[in-house]
Amino acid sequence: MKINFKEVLAKANEYKADMTKFLRDMIAIPSESCDEEKVVLRIKEEMEKVGFDEITIDPMGNIIGRIGNGKHLIAMDAHIDTVGIGEIRNWKYDPYLGYEDEEIIIGRGGSDQEGGMASMVYAGKIIKDLKLEEDYTLLITGTVQEEDCDGLCWQYIIEEDKIRPEFVVITEPTSCRIYRGHRGRMEIKVSTHGVSCHGSAPERGDNAIYKMGPILGELQELHARLLDNEFLGKGSLTVSEVFFSSPSRCAVADGCSISIDRRLTDGETYLSALQEIRDLPSVKKANATVEMYEYKRPSYTGLVYPTESYFPTWVLPEEHIICQSAAQTYKGLFKEDPIIDKWTFSTNAVSIMGRFNIPCIGFGPGAEVEAHAPNEKTFKSELVKACAMYALIPNLYIKNLKE
Repeated sequence: MKINFKEVLAKANEYKADMTKFLRDMIAIPSESCDEEKVVLRIKEEMEKVGFDEITIDPMGNIIGRIGNGKHLIAMDAHIDTVGIGEIRNWKYDPYLGYEDEEIIIGRGGSDQEGGMASMVYAGKIIKDLKLEEDYTLLITGTVQEEDCDGLCWQYIIEEDKIRPEFVVITEPTSCRIYRGHRGRMEIKVSTHGVSCHGSAPERGDNAIYKMGPILGELQELHARLLDNEFLGKGSLTVSEVFFSSPSRCAVADGCSISIDRRLTDGETYLSALQEIRDLPSVKKANATVEMYEYKRPSYTGLVYPTESYFPTWVLPEEHIICQSAAQTYKGLFKEDPIIDKWTFSTNAVSIMGRFNIPCIGFGPGAEVEAHAPNEKTFKSELVKACAMYALIPNLYIKNLKE
């Protein structure tokens, strides 16, 4: 199989204006988690325009476009929900109308992560234009609810749609570097319990908020001694929310709970993370409850697919055929070695590889630092680079399988 890297890169450059318009159209449609229907329909329109072989929207609302009909099933994924805009005064431009010049596109979702979707769709067009189809079937997925519950969409795709690819390219922002892993995470709730009474005589009750105080201090100390890993970095935790229950402001609190954002490095599990907290002296003394949250918010279609809020760690070895195929594609296109690294945040790969052991690799336009930030931007040159990569990674993979 002879691969013409220059021709593919030239085609990707040819479609830069089309990708830009498509991305700006997606940015213009507010699409926070569980409200993605309009942007899904806009993606469907673009997939039809460029000539996908089949387009389906599953019961959860994920859009799945197919190119080819070969033996090897490969998928590329972009979540197409976004976070909110936050404080509007921090934006120089309208987050949905956005802004563009010769180099950049600004708007909510540009990097995180509708830019990946724009590049993927036009990679499909390049595959069609240049007749790059080999013995593979390529699925381009636009998935929902990732910002709310990363990986839930792929739990559904694998368990209910019965789709199990040989590998998945995650198109979250990587600044056009190749990423091969990231820490996992979990959402933990710690609750203390007390007895209310009138606030004028607090000694008659048992204040649940006071019981939480020592726990907060010991959690801060626990963070400092969590497991470290040479590649992924250190496990971490932070208290992200505080809640209470009390009959009134003139009463002793009878309940207090906190939320913990726990990041898991390689070698940590949800069981070990829960046990570390349960073993804290303050938790034992307070007889506090330590548990994982459950996610069960309906998708925009109304479907509820409950899951524990646990998102496993994953790491793909650098010598793996998928990582090597991506690196060879990069070198062939851009005549330099890629930077191979990891994400700081988590992605849908928590399910795909973390839960189901399906290999994943990351490559996307945009930068991690732009995610969830005001004035979120993407470079047009990175849309082009990603588009060319997506068009050729399947071919290099098939070539390496044959050798």
